[in-house]
Amino acid sequence: MTRFDLSNKKGLIVGIANEQSLAYGSAQAIREQGGRLAITYLNDKARPHVEPLANELGSELFLPCNVTRPDEVDAVFTQIREHWGGLDFLIHSIAYAPLADLQGRLIDSSRDGFLEAMDISCHSLMRLAKQAEPLMKDGGSILTMSYIGAERAVANYNLMGPVKAALESAVRYLAHELGPRDIRVNAISAGPVATRAASGLADFEKLIERANQHAPLNRPLSVADVGSLAAFLVADGAYSITGETLHVDGGYHARD
Repeated sequence: MTRFDLSNKKGLIVGIANEQSLAYGSAQAIREQGGRLAITYLNDKARPHVEPLANELGSELFLPCNVTRPDEVDAVFTQIREHWGGLDFLIHSIAYAPLADLQGRLIDSSRDGFLEAMDISCHSLMRLAKQAEPLMKDGGSILTMSYIGAERAVANYNLMGPVKAALESAVRYLAHELGPRDIRVNAISAGPVATRAASGLADFEKLIERANQHAPLNRPLSVADVGSLAAFLVADGAYSITGETLHVDGGYHARD
């Protein structure tokens, strides 16, 4: 087994909605390297869209998981404990904000909308990490998904900018706390991809166009590009990388 072979690495992927999901690109890349998967879906409405993908990926567990429902989160980790006895990686790829708050100015955002966005998009990482920690007996890797709007003001990203900034800060603190257990925590800052979550942003097509024009590589980004980095970060070859936000955006973050 090489440092980048994922054979028998067992992981939970939360956040697949369809084939355009960053979580799906990650699951594909990990499965190609031999990883074993547990995949969740949000609710009964989402299940018909996710189940064919889970079957295609050979997911060993396919479970409902609304991160705002503690009973469902508990059930997911109970099933993992009973089926595998442990866990090697966790991918958290969840973001949500009420549409009115997402599309309005940050200064006009409602208190309830801000708290809901922070709870689902950020604090859920901490809740999942807490459940994963005792299952990562021999160390492990935890990943989440961010965006450059956490680092700089991006037109129309609005409420999600502060939320993603909090998420990236949480990654650093979780890396500090879980490092003694050989659990690595990192964020992938992906360039704009036409995911379902991103479709709620106003003028998102213009954001993609601008990124493609100004990125040094000057080409569209795909979920497979993000998946390649995810597969690397859960592999043993990334053993000494933690607390990082790594960009997959064609170099756009390096431009002024």
